[in-house]
Formats: sequence, structure tokens, C-alpha cells
Amino acid sequence: MARATHPDYLKKILTARVYDVAIESPLEPARSLSRRVGNHVLLKREDQQPVFSFKLRGAYNKMAHLTKEQLARGVICASAGNHAQGVALSARRLGCRAVIVMPVTTPKLKIDAVAALGGEVVLQGDSYSDAYQHALTLQQADELTFVHPFDDPDVIAGQGTIAMEILRQHEGPIDAIFVAIGGGGLISGVASYIKAVRPEIRVIGVQTRDSDAMVRSVKAGKRVQLNDVGLFSDGTAVKLVGEETFRLTRKLVDDFVVVDTDEVCAAIKDVFQDTRSILEPAGALGVAAIKQYTATHKCKGQTLIAITCGANMNFDRLRFVAERAEFGEQREALYAVTIPEERGSFKRFCELIGPRAVTEFNYRISDADEAHVFVGIAISRRDEADKIARNFQRHGFATVNLTDDELAKEHVRHMVGGRSDLALDERLFRFVFPERPGALMRFLSSLHPDWNISLFHYRNQGADYGRILVGIQVPRGDAKAFQAFLDALAYPCTEETDNPVYRLFLR
Repeated sequence: MARATHPDYLKKILTARVYDVAIESPLEPARSLSRRVGNHVLLKREDQQPVFSFKLRGAYNKMAHLTKEQLARGVICASAGNHAQGVALSARRLGCRAVIVMPVTTPKLKIDAVAALGGEVVLQGDSYSDAYQHALTLQQADELTFVHPFDDPDVIAGQGTIAMEILRQHEGPIDAIFVAIGGGGLISGVASYIKAVRPEIRVIGVQTRDSDAMVRSVKAGKRVQLNDVGLFSDGTAVKLVGEETFRLTRKLVDDFVVVDTDEVCAAIKDVFQDTRSILEPAGALGVAAIKQYTATHKCKGQTLIAITCGANMNFDRLRFVAERAEFGEQREALYAVTIPEERGSFKRFCELIGPRAVTEFNYRISDADEAHVFVGIAISRRDEADKIARNFQRHGFATVNLTDDELAKEHVRHMVGGRSDLALDERLFRFVFPERPGALMRFLSSLHPDWNISLFHYRNQGADYGRILVGIQVPRGDAKAFQAFLDALAYPCTEETDNPVYRLFLR
């Protein structure tokens, strides 16, 4: 592939053909986030493009430069989804065939979108790199023209038009632009234009910890291929960056920020709060990086721009995002707490929590002397997590801070419980109570001390009513008194003692 020099890219960007299919996306202030980080944060809303991603810019610019003969034979590409939609839309506009090879891990939303645009979808491999190799095989067999998602001068130039728009839309000072990196096409185009026109603006690349091929390559001084890539941010899950994009990124990009999954989830939430729009993980990398960058460098009053490069999010992934956003924003702490298995200790522990919002509370009787409780508590700063743990320990409750424990966050929180030989005379109830500050603690305080709690499960799901599952050991001779207790309790309840699920897995 012939490499374009830096001045060539400026000319290519200025003359790129993108607006037959793309819009000039807005540059909008993120007011709430700006206040929180103490800097002027702007979002370049590429998630508002017709295919909800910037990728159609480069795809169309490349295809618009093909000959009639090449278009007549058709095009092929490999993509995790967004480039695929750009190629499919461009092919429909230019009237040519488009074969799209996508990893089997591609969200169904993107697969359906490509098919709806007329693309011929072929699913192959677990990552972009796997799909790419298969696409090369099909290209030779059918004599199709390959439209590379990032390692092509025309594609790079098409993406560079985003930087051209940014400088036109904001003529004042800009301190840094944060750009997500997968294969490197977007940052190569943006950096080529910025460094040619406004070289004082810092261009900062962003990758996830489990898909950081460009960061490793720049550090090594040569392209480094990853054995595996994380698939949460599927739009940037690239094992090997391009030759040309590596050359340009190494030469032009000022710095890099690496973010984790929790930070990305928190950034998705941040953008939603400011715009009421939901980004895909790759689209939120720039925002996550701004938050980390401002905290690390203690900068204030700067103008920082994040390119929100995509919004093709599978709806069922939102559950995971909401769950992990609180950790990324450092708003939830998790603990394993050991309390004596004796009357009054459960209530004493709850009193220590005080007015803090409880996000999760899981317990199952398993030992005659000690009880192990899995508890989540809302916090406003990360250092609060350790302070709470120390407070529990000062009052005699052995505590392990699990806030940064991946096993706890991903699995164990869902597995606390099971059968217990100690749960004699246990009856199981579902309670419903209004989800208001302090409501859970009021519920716990209302439970009668004469009957032992043998199971407790609660998770704040953000609904208007909280739902709690409670196992209570009630001797048969206390049935009448216990019923009177339930009647006096101000919370609706349903007994589930005879539920087959309970008997199969918990009894």
C-alpha cells in the first residue's frame, strides 16, 4: 500500500467525499460532567450519524474513489459492526454489492442493521482479526474490492473530516481531543488534521486494558499482535493495528490513556445523564479517558473534547453496564463481613451502616458460630470504602473490602446462599417495600428478634419498590405468634416455603 505523507493527508481530508451519506455531527457541551471534573468537556456526537457511528465517513470516501469496474464487481469488508454498516449504506447509495464478514461475537443489533441496509452478512471468527482473514479469502475467490476499516489512506482521510468539523465548530482554545483506538483509523485521521492545522492541541488515544494493541505497539516501536482481545468494547477489539495507522499514530499522537470496563460503564452513564443518549462501549472511551486524565493530572479549566464515536449498543447489555457503572464511578463498595451467629448481632451490624444506602445484602446461615454477610453500600468517594471497612472492624466485625475484587463483582455476589443443614424450621418470604432512603434499615429493624434470620437477599435494582427474600426460622409452636407478627408488619409479603425452586436449590 502506498503511504501518503503528512501534507497529503491534509489535502485528502479537505477534499474527502463524506457528506453524501454523513452529517456534520454536533459538538455539544457535557454540562454535568464538566462541573464534576472542573473542566469544559465537549462531546463530538458521531453517535448521531445515520448508522450511529463515524465509520461511514471513511467507508464512503474509500468507495467513492473506486472505479466503475471495481464497483460493478462489488466490495467486501471485515468489521465488528460499525464499519460494516458504513460499507452497507455506502454500497446502497453507490448501487453495488457489499459482502460483510463479521465476528460471531458481533452484537445482534449491528448484524440486523447491516442486513437491513442490504449487506450480505457472513459470520466468522471471534474477533475482527479472525473475520479479516476470512474476508481476504472471499475477496480473492470473488474478485471483490476490499474496503479496509482503518488501514487505508482514503478511509483515514474520511475519518479525519471529524477533526476538520471540530475546529470549525469551536474556534477557541482546545487543550486536548480524546479519541478511541481500535485499529487506529479514527485517531490517524484526526491527528493528521489537528497536527497540520493546530499542532498545539494534544491528541490523546484511548484503549481498554484488554485491547491495547496500539499502546503496546507504540511502546515497543513496532506492531504488536495480541493473542486475545476483550470483547466488551467490541468496536475496538483489534488484535493487530494497521501499518499506516501505526506509523501515523506513533508520529502524531501525544499520549495514551488506558481505561477498564468499569470506567467505560461509568462513562456511558455520564453521557446518558448529560444527553439522554446511550453510547456503545467504544463510543464512551473518550469520556472515560477525560475523567481519568483530569483526576491524574489535576487539571482545571481546560477545554477537552471526546469523540463519542458510536451508539450501537445491544439492549440486553445495559443490565451489565448499569451494574458496573457504580464501581467505575466509585459509588458502590462491596464487603464480606463476619458477624457472630447470635441474637442481636445482625441488628447491631445494621445500625453501624446507619443512614447509608444499602445496595445489596446477601446472607445464608452456614455456621453455628459465625455468619458471613455479603453487603454493598453506596459511597460518594473511593476512600470511603476503606473507612467503612475499618469502622466495621473497630466494632468487632471482621471485614474484607471486595470493591476491587473481580470474582466478587462478577460471580460471587450472585452465588451467596444455597442449602444449609442449620436452617431448621425455616420459612421463606418475599417482602415488598417502598425504595426510599432508610427503608431497608427500617425493614430490618422491624423484624422480630424471637425468630432467627437464616437467609436474606436484597439488591437495589433502581425500581420504585424494593424486593427482599427472607428465610426465618420459626418453631412450629410459634406459628400463631408469627402470623400475628406478619399481620402487624407494614410490608406486603408472600410466603414461598412450598415453592419448588426454593425446595430444589435452597432447602
